[in-house]
Amino acid sequence: MKIAPIDIAHKTFSRKMMGFDANEVMTFLREVADEMEALIRDRNQLKEHIRDKEVSINEFRERDELLKQTITTATKMSENLQKDAEREAKIIIGDAEHKAELIIADARDSLKKIYEEISTLKRVRMQFENNLKALVQSHLTMLSQGREVMPNPEVPNMEMSASHQRTQEMDVKSKVHEAVNTAIKSPSIDL
Repeated sequence: MKIAPIDIAHKTFSRKMMGFDANEVMTFLREVADEMEALIRDRNQLKEHIRDKEVSINEFRERDELLKQTITTATKMSENLQKDAEREAKIIIGDAEHKAELIIADARDSLKKIYEEISTLKRVRMQFENNLKALVQSHLTMLSQGREVMPNPEVPNMEMSASHQRTQEMDVKSKVHEAVNTAIKSPSIDL
């Protein structure tokens, strides 16, 4: 049976002879009732305080759970971002390597074409030089044959002296050689 402070304060006892002093008993009962009331108030305050603490603890637990979920989500997102970045980096590197291979292949092809063009130009130049030398040689031959057949107009009815003829041939040959060398060395010649 629960006893409330009010029950203690209003409790009455039957009187017997030679019993306790009623004032003392009543005073003591009031003191016990007051003490019990103070204890009940303290208990109620402590219960209220515990309830507040439990609410706070529940809020902290909810926050903790939310933080854990947020951290887990952030970790997963970070891992996904890292995986995506690595995948994208591999794609970019692969694309760059492919482009580099294409550029190198194009450069090799261009270099090969340049070497082929240089070889062709060298052959054309050699052929041109040989043709020019053959042409000059044939003209020299024609000149020497022409002198033998036709007399020199400067010297009528006289035979040209051999030394004079050799001097003229040497002049013609040196002029022809000079023209050939100039033609060969000239960069303006279209091959």
